[in-house]
Amino acid sequence: MRRLLFVFGTRPEAIKLAPLIRETRRRSGFEVVVCVTGQHREMLDQVLDVFGIVPDVDLQVMRPDQTLFDITADVLRGLEGVLHRFSPDLVIVQGDTTTALAGALAAYYARTPVAHVEAGLRTGDKYSPYPEEMNRALVDVLSDVHLAPTEHARCNLLQAGIESDRIHVTGNTVIDALLWARDRIEASGSADAAIGEQLSRIPRGLRERIAEDAGRRLIVVTGHRRESFGPDFEAICHALRLIAERNPEVELAYAVHLNPAVRTPVYRILDGVDRVHLFDPPPYLAFVWLLTRCRFVLTDSGGIQEEAPSLGKPLLVMRRVTERPEGVEAGCARVVGVGTDDILSAAERLLHDEEEYARMSNVANPYGDGTASAQTADILWEWLRAHV
Repeated sequence: MRRLLFVFGTRPEAIKLAPLIRETRRRSGFEVVVCVTGQHREMLDQVLDVFGIVPDVDLQVMRPDQTLFDITADVLRGLEGVLHRFSPDLVIVQGDTTTALAGALAAYYARTPVAHVEAGLRTGDKYSPYPEEMNRALVDVLSDVHLAPTEHARCNLLQAGIESDRIHVTGNTVIDALLWARDRIEASGSADAAIGEQLSRIPRGLRERIAEDAGRRLIVVTGHRRESFGPDFEAICHALRLIAERNPEVELAYAVHLNPAVRTPVYRILDGVDRVHLFDPPPYLAFVWLLTRCRFVLTDSGGIQEEAPSLGKPLLVMRRVTERPEGVEAGCARVVGVGTDDILSAAERLLHDEEEYARMSNVANPYGDGTASAQTADILWEWLRAHV
């Protein structure tokens, strides 16, 4: 038996690690231990419930107004005892969160190997995204097994000096999670009590408008990046307001992050605007339901840049640079920046230019085919047989 310790703390990490946890748990050679940090709390718990994952350890580090210093220090302190208690053969972290960085660093301090799921993404600007760009680069330095989602990510790792035999291209596990969720929704829909309960977390007026009028054009929005806080984020909000005011066929669904630095400008600028629906991030299945029904996505999220192409949904990236250039190169994504006029112009083009919309929506997903978790489990097993 090989003991795996999964360490994660945010909703995106949970979504991307859940398929891998399920895959390794069903294999006889692995013993799986799940440690959550609670960097996000409510949003994390929603995902754990959907995938039926009960953590073995919950560090519960979340506190009001926590800083990056708080999260890093609290996760490191908490993981010291966890690593001593379980003595894992391999610690698995995902992506670019502060939990991932602290988890990899704690494993290094304990002289325990690290596998990095979604390794190798880069923008080349250490402050964009902040702090995620440096988190990911540092985790890559600390890792022994690099699970790159794309060939582009593999090239980034090679340029950083990582040996080629430590890099494995698997696709992204978020596609595994998305396809599982989509299939579950399509198979049973609201007749499934769990799905029905999750859909109830979407504002009733929005659900009714989508159901009653097929001509409505739904735009799904997420936005929460730290590097945009302040004037840039206000510019994004003003663009969203203008999109709704100038296009009466639009319903704009904004799942508003719980961070006060996001919620304050969003509600000040957008609350009460006709056909703008503001609501807390819904459970995962409900969010996938929204994605399947939208015309396109406006986002600064990383995961949604990977998910939308699997559903044939164009996306406009409200950032100056993205560490996921594959979607831009394939043609299903555009980086539109954070300026009000730029976002408005790009959104209205996707609303009214059917040729442009068709071009962006008929693109094969460059981020994977739904088999990343099985590939990753095979790689971890072979690596552990060779090294542990």
